Amino acid sequence: MRETWDLTPWPADEASAVTDEVEFNLALVQETVGAVIPSRVCIIHGERRLTFGQLTERSRRLASYLHRRGLGLHRRRAELEPWESGQDHVGLYLYNGNEYVEGMLGAYKARAAPFNVNYRYVAEELRYLLADAGARGLVYHAAFAPVLAEVVADLPGLEVLLQVADESGHRLLPGAVDYEEALASAPSELPALSAPPSADDLYILYTGGTTGMPKGVLWRQHDIFRAAMGGRAYGTWEPLSDYQELESKILRGDEVRILNLPPLMHGAAQWATFYYMTMGATVVFPSDTTRVDPVDVWQTVERHRVVGITAVGDAMARPLIEELERHEYDTSSLVAFGSGGAILSEGMKARLLAKLPNLLVTDVGGASETGAQMGNSSVAGSVCSGRFTPGPGTVVLDAQLSRLLEPGEDHQGWLAQFGAVPLGYLGDPEKTASTFPTIDGVRYSVPGDRARWLADGQIELLGRDSVTINSGGEKIFAEEVEQAIIRHPAVADVVVAGRPSERWGQEVVALVQLATGRSASADELRAEAAKHIAGYKLPKAIGFCETIVRSPSGKADYRWAREQALGI
Repeated sequence: MRETWDLTPWPADEASAVTDEVEFNLALVQETVGAVIPSRVCIIHGERRLTFGQLTERSRRLASYLHRRGLGLHRRRAELEPWESGQDHVGLYLYNGNEYVEGMLGAYKARAAPFNVNYRYVAEELRYLLADAGARGLVYHAAFAPVLAEVVADLPGLEVLLQVADESGHRLLPGAVDYEEALASAPSELPALSAPPSADDLYILYTGGTTGMPKGVLWRQHDIFRAAMGGRAYGTWEPLSDYQELESKILRGDEVRILNLPPLMHGAAQWATFYYMTMGATVVFPSDTTRVDPVDVWQTVERHRVVGITAVGDAMARPLIEELERHEYDTSSLVAFGSGGAILSEGMKARLLAKLPNLLVTDVGGASETGAQMGNSSVAGSVCSGRFTPGPGTVVLDAQLSRLLEPGEDHQGWLAQFGAVPLGYLGDPEKTASTFPTIDGVRYSVPGDRARWLADGQIELLGRDSVTINSGGEKIFAEEVEQAIIRHPAVADVVVAGRPSERWGQEVVALVQLATGRSASADELRAEAAKHIAGYKLPKAIGFCETIVRSPSGKADYRWAREQALGI
């Protein structure tokens, strides 16, 4: 790897990336790991297996193809404002699978910047996202060709279309190239770049858009690697110092297999995947990646002797637990279950641990704008939820964003991060300035979560300010009410929103999906919630829905919830 890309000396106009410490680039991280364990299986998806060496070769071929089509770096970081990009952008409009990982790495190795595309978007949403990102390339499953066909004529800058064949059978769109044919046509060597990949190259993650329009978060690759993608060891938070230490940390024994359930268009899923690949573990996807099928999940655990599962909150965990409660599976290999992107409730953790008492259950807190910030762990007999041990740089700022709070100060503040934080939002200087303020000479990321810093050093996460309900002058956090209602055994899912009220300004409304075969009245649900939260936080109205609308990653769609609340 180092013989192909000469990393020293750095070009003069890349000097911004040179510091006293070695800085990391995600393409070079993968090349390093692939060179150490080329024959180990890296990705398992259904019957397909891809080794670390094959991933290296295939991502190089994609990089060569993109480079040949003219995609890459055009302006260096030192010439740009924080909200600007000097790279071409390649959208990944894909279900989970090796093509998604190859798409990310192939773009990085061409010095283009990949970004995530929500595969549930309708044409109008897809048009907005691709235009906002200024996409020049798109890798997409054939299943999405009909939606893409509705918008591609409105996107003249979208020049490179790579269509991944699937069971949908849709033909190639005009101008598109079959993904496998593109790879086969390109050399397996790294492209002859004018300068090697840099720590300054971008990692772009679009936010989900569940509370507003999606925004592209721009990270330097070194910073996101440190913040979430393998540059620090979870728990100890010790950073890797250089590529030699990275090599020394790669697992050398038997394969460690981790089952990844959330879609890779979700940041937490990307982070977990890269984290485990960086340490040399095998990432397993279920046979069906278009949805979470509980039977498929547990059969995959059995078949591949999976040791860990990554999921997102109760919405993803509940059907898995229910299936485990109905039928027996061989889960003897499983030792860990982790959730990122949404909190696992105490009830879900307790039910999971009742079936698998030797399991370690973890919650990882963070945001697209912060990376992984904090975590907590639960074991049988000791279950916790909503309180986290902070990692390096995780703090709480006061409500006015004027100072750093100290642990034990009885104030609701803003969860914040300093150190490895994003550059800004693509094309949005105003939002960049408001989300990444500088206070007493320190630049913070403050994406909008309210929190309290407890005397014991833990952080109590209260909820996202954008879905806070102001009722009678009191701020009520939607997530807090949701966690209280979901404790009722008849509740399968719940989302809480505010609606206008002449008396209160806003009032709390809960939308509830009951578990199959279970029943509960609105009064019964209020009575359960009243055991856990103050009376003024209880919902004024409760509506029952067949299904709660969530993103594929499991996050609640609060725009949908607000619309529904108006009709109850």
